[in-house]
Amino acid sequence: MRVLVTGGAGYIGSVIVEELIGTGHTAIVYDSLAKGHRAALHPDAIFVQGDTRDEERLRRVLIDQQVEAVIHMAAYIQVEESVAWPERYFDNNVSGTIHLLKAMIGAGVRRLVFSSTAALYGNPERLPIAETDPTRPTNPYGEAKLACERMFSWISQAHGMICVSLRYFNAAGATERNGEVHDPETHLIPLVLHAAWEGCPINIFGTDYPTSDGTGVRDYIHVADLARAHILALPLSEPGMHIYNVGNGTGYSVRQVIEAARRVTGRSLRVREMPRRPGDPAELVASSAKIRQELGWEPRYPEIERIVESAWRWKLAHPYGYEEV
Repeated sequence: MRVLVTGGAGYIGSVIVEELIGTGHTAIVYDSLAKGHRAALHPDAIFVQGDTRDEERLRRVLIDQQVEAVIHMAAYIQVEESVAWPERYFDNNVSGTIHLLKAMIGAGVRRLVFSSTAALYGNPERLPIAETDPTRPTNPYGEAKLACERMFSWISQAHGMICVSLRYFNAAGATERNGEVHDPETHLIPLVLHAAWEGCPINIFGTDYPTSDGTGVRDYIHVADLARAHILALPLSEPGMHIYNVGNGTGYSVRQVIEAARRVTGRSLRVREMPRRPGDPAELVASSAKIRQELGWEPRYPEIERIVESAWRWKLAHPYGYEEV
């Protein structure tokens, strides 16, 4: 299948491109490189630089490259920034998706796999979280993703599209080729490993949550397992909206992740306790029963230490990120 990956030079997108090419698909990467990395581009991928809000450029790429499906990864992802600048998130994440959908309809491409998020559940009423549970985002990042999902439901009906929304929990870890590099970095595992590398303290944002040790709990999923979920979603053939959680089903607290990093790296880690960040729920853990049953997906790297270890190996090989590739 010829698959366009928007945001295919980003962290998760680049690993999805690896998986696509490794399983015999043709990958066309469409990325503005505003957040992505040129060095993360797979050498066998076709690369087109562009913004998802450039509808005409997208339509031409879809037609010229004979695209059969789109995996839509391009988005701003920082929760705290979305609270400070919600208009940026609605402009880029929602507007960009609208233009992509219009380009797909114009080019006759009817298959979409969307990068969604557990953030749209907000503070869940029960754990683990199922796809049928209420969606009440506590930040504009989650609200923007939910707005896109609601669009897909109507557009799939009107145009016979197959829209698959994968609600990610916390992607982490690395492959041999690609790892996690953001500017600024806001995700826990790369921040912890940077602290271990540099010998500086790691901040814990919030120590008074109603959890076992007072710190936030998240469901971490290896990025390669997450990438494989996208490949399994591509063959779905029934028009309409399909929603799947993608997570391991096990939660780890911030303190537990730090302890795992201590064991993996063999280095001491100092912590600095900070106030909660706005918009952060206390606990997010997935029920992934639906994707396991319907798509046959199973995580290959469910253990937190294996996830952290893969990220540490990549960090040791690329201590300054892609600048050293």
